[in-house]
Amino acid sequence: MHVRDGSRLSAAGATAGVGESLPPGSRHTIAQWLDHYSQGGDLRTTFAQLLSQLASTADPIWIYRASAADLAAQLEILHERLAAVGGDVTAIRKQLPLFGVPFAVKDNIDIAGIPTTAACASFAYVATESATAAQRLLDCGAVWVGKTNLDQFATGLSGTRSPFGRLPSTLAVDRVSGGSSAGSAIAVSLGVIPFALGTDTAGSGRVPAAFNNVVGLKPTPGRVSTAGVVPACRSIDCVSVFALAVEDAVTVLGAMEGADDKDPYSAFLPGVRQWSKPLRVGIPDPLTLDTLYQEQWQHAVECIKTLGHSVQPRDFSPLHAVGKSLYEGPWVAERLVTLQSLLEHEPEAIESTVRSIIAGGAAFSAADAFTAVYTLKSARSALERLWEHVDLLMVPTAPEHPTFVQIDADPIGVNARLGRYTNFVNLLGWCAIAVPAGLSQAGLPFGITLIAPGGSDLALARFAAGCQFNKLASMPSTMGTTAAAAFEDHFQPIIEPASELTIPVAVVGAHLSGMPLNGQLIEARARLAQTTTTAPRYRLYALPGSTPPKPGLERVVKDGCNIIVEVWDTPATSVGQLLARIPPPLGLGNLELSDGTWVKGFICEPAGLIGATDISEYGGWRAWVNRERTTA
Repeated sequence: MHVRDGSRLSAAGATAGVGESLPPGSRHTIAQWLDHYSQGGDLRTTFAQLLSQLASTADPIWIYRASAADLAAQLEILHERLAAVGGDVTAIRKQLPLFGVPFAVKDNIDIAGIPTTAACASFAYVATESATAAQRLLDCGAVWVGKTNLDQFATGLSGTRSPFGRLPSTLAVDRVSGGSSAGSAIAVSLGVIPFALGTDTAGSGRVPAAFNNVVGLKPTPGRVSTAGVVPACRSIDCVSVFALAVEDAVTVLGAMEGADDKDPYSAFLPGVRQWSKPLRVGIPDPLTLDTLYQEQWQHAVECIKTLGHSVQPRDFSPLHAVGKSLYEGPWVAERLVTLQSLLEHEPEAIESTVRSIIAGGAAFSAADAFTAVYTLKSARSALERLWEHVDLLMVPTAPEHPTFVQIDADPIGVNARLGRYTNFVNLLGWCAIAVPAGLSQAGLPFGITLIAPGGSDLALARFAAGCQFNKLASMPSTMGTTAAAAFEDHFQPIIEPASELTIPVAVVGAHLSGMPLNGQLIEARARLAQTTTTAPRYRLYALPGSTPPKPGLERVVKDGCNIIVEVWDTPATSVGQLLARIPPPLGLGNLELSDGTWVKGFICEPAGLIGATDISEYGGWRAWVNRERTTA
């Protein structure tokens, strides 16, 4: 592996070296692996070479590396499938879209017939079947090649809490790799494999991505099954993806996602495909960030503005309050559920810092747990209003990149700081993607995380790919530690995650942002697409006796005006829910916008306008309401 000054990573104190990155021209992305076979690459020869490369990487990355027999069994199945279509690689890719693509899994994710340790030998068991997420990748033709090291029991964001060895960042030998999915992030960063699975409860799929210059995709909780995953906090755990390119991470999400009867927390819903308007991007104010990375952060902010989006500073105090509860509240007791027997009968098998954290769960009562659940429920409801003001959030993935010396001096305190911008996301049911954003002047990797409401996974990834923070940074870097150029200029996932049809609905009155009935749109999972005006063929009236006060919109033949409206992209499955709550004389009909397009929108039947006050001269309902407040 190459450090920025050209030296090679080697053992340093308690930190073991993690191997060499692959030479330029190697296969880095899923598409490059697939092209290799299309150009005549042989499966068995290819994986024999890969097995040799895996053997050259030092042990701390891997807890289990696939043997020749492990690979032979998988490759035999692929050869049989290929032979069934006459050796036609194009045909087999229609059946197996990830044909022959290697991947690894964090060693708290089951692979049938292979031990799962969660980085604890005393806990280990041989899995009888593969985790649903891994099995779905295998069913797409992917080939697992190993199980990677992690902070024991996925408890930690540093990558230093494993009896199997602690791992450094691939770009800085004296700094931590991030955790808990350390080995998965590093294997991808080195270019050994195009993607790997991790898990994410408090940021374990994002912090290691930032510290190793790769992409870390954390889905909406419930979108990907966690059946066959050793739980950390089962109620909010996610299977995450590390990749060198956003589109590869999205491809893997598309392969893994879906409902699963084996997982009681499975809650799959097709999401939003893309956002087609300038977006409002919320950023933390005040910002907590090491001075080493201020330049990269400012570059990311300017990048957002250059792309035509607005940046809106927000108070993150309510989010930090939610995040604080993850380790200072009874969710720690949820970790105890899995490990109570081991803690009672063989406590010395648990790494000391992990043991102290998990043992702390015993201090919480059932009343504490319910109180915390009630508090979180209230916070979730209140924070849903955040999306009335911004479309997504942008944060530094981590506020600092600690050295081993710093983490050893204060393992819990430093770890807590690393979760400042990650801990709250799963508790709130949101999705996130961490992407590289260049190198500091000292050559340290910096990462940005984008966060959006649950179900926005695909739209969020499209946005991230379009920003290309890494490519445009003042000190750009390649993908991981490879020589491959950072990011592609296109976004074409080989397997696209499911998305649902949305219908644009124009609102003109009490459903506008900040108005009394706007919550109905939020409940319907609608998203503000644009603020615009109608064509100049409408009149607006204040309806008498309406509670809450509402306007009525009428299309006229002459003397019409442009009336301000908001257009909300509403899931087709939710339009009926919205329609059922519209009282007479209002309804949904067809409405013409100023650019000549027609959308569904709120209109009023003529009989309902009898006795109404014409307020068209105000140009919109909000101006009328503000005028009434001023004169009241």
